[in-house]
Amino acid sequence: MKYTTLPNTDIKVSKICLGTMTWGNQNTQEEGFAQMDLAIDKGVNFFDVAELYPVPATAETYAETERIIGNWFTKTGNRDKVILATKIAGPGDYTAHIRTTGFSKASLHEAVDNSLKRLQTDYIDLYQLHWPERQTNTFGVRDYTHNPNDGWEDNFNEILHNLDEIIKSGKIRQVGLSNEKAWGTMRYLEESKHHNLPRMITIQNAYSLLCRPFEGDLAEVAHRENIGLLAYSPMAFGVLSGKYIKGTAADNARLKLFPRFARYSGKQATEATKRYLKIAEDNGMTLAQMSLAFVNGRPFLTSNIIGATNLEQLEENIDSINISLSKEVLNEINKVHSEIPNPAP
Repeated sequence: MKYTTLPNTDIKVSKICLGTMTWGNQNTQEEGFAQMDLAIDKGVNFFDVAELYPVPATAETYAETERIIGNWFTKTGNRDKVILATKIAGPGDYTAHIRTTGFSKASLHEAVDNSLKRLQTDYIDLYQLHWPERQTNTFGVRDYTHNPNDGWEDNFNEILHNLDEIIKSGKIRQVGLSNEKAWGTMRYLEESKHHNLPRMITIQNAYSLLCRPFEGDLAEVAHRENIGLLAYSPMAFGVLSGKYIKGTAADNARLKLFPRFARYSGKQATEATKRYLKIAEDNGMTLAQMSLAFVNGRPFLTSNIIGATNLEQLEENIDSINISLSKEVLNEINKVHSEIPNPAP
């Protein structure tokens, strides 16, 4: 395993992070336990979860993933071996069963306290805001269009003051963002800088061969402001394994169970995936290995959040840390990207 530190801290994390959003839906508690055991054995010390998980989010399965991790901590006593990240759910149609009060002071305190109980721990290493409260372009929307009816009011400073209070209580150590844009990221950083408030140290956004918008403004923000990317969906919901193109996807594969998650399956995304598959096979790799190795090698990456529904997938994904892509392969990848840029934003 390779390690880095969370930006502006001395917290050492593996460059592969264990994603958990299938546990409690596609995976049982027993399977989640086995994945955590294997990850620890492979040197992974960084786990990411959210109160929203498992996904798809429903009232019936709400926060089940956190409960599974908490039960594993109690069973194994391995809390001290894990850098643990979780998130408060932002407002939205599919989070209304959780709360509708966004990142208010009461919401933050409630969410942190409830996550601590479910996770059976007394502290969270990295606490993340799952997406912006304001209306902006996320999940398949390429460009920002301003909505003059957006009722959101600027509350960056207030949120950071409330997070500061929770940090000082000892319940969380560091804070980060998720699904945020360049403007929002810079606003948080500027508020921290000018008002001596907690600093956002990471941003968890989608990033893969099919989804590279992070390389725009946010890549510059990451470099100049030292805020690290935690890349999620590096396998594009399994599309970048090649199994859907080859027709080898199991009946319990994510896009067979939940076809509404189709943003990685459009015509252009499928064509790009076919080209990436050929590059991988021509160079003696699986598409999964190449896809993950590409993300692992990005200079703005802090950790690559991988997920799997079985141990064979998980082992292959973790082992991608040992692969380095040649300049020739990277050039071939970028040629495809130049011809079919960001087919699944």
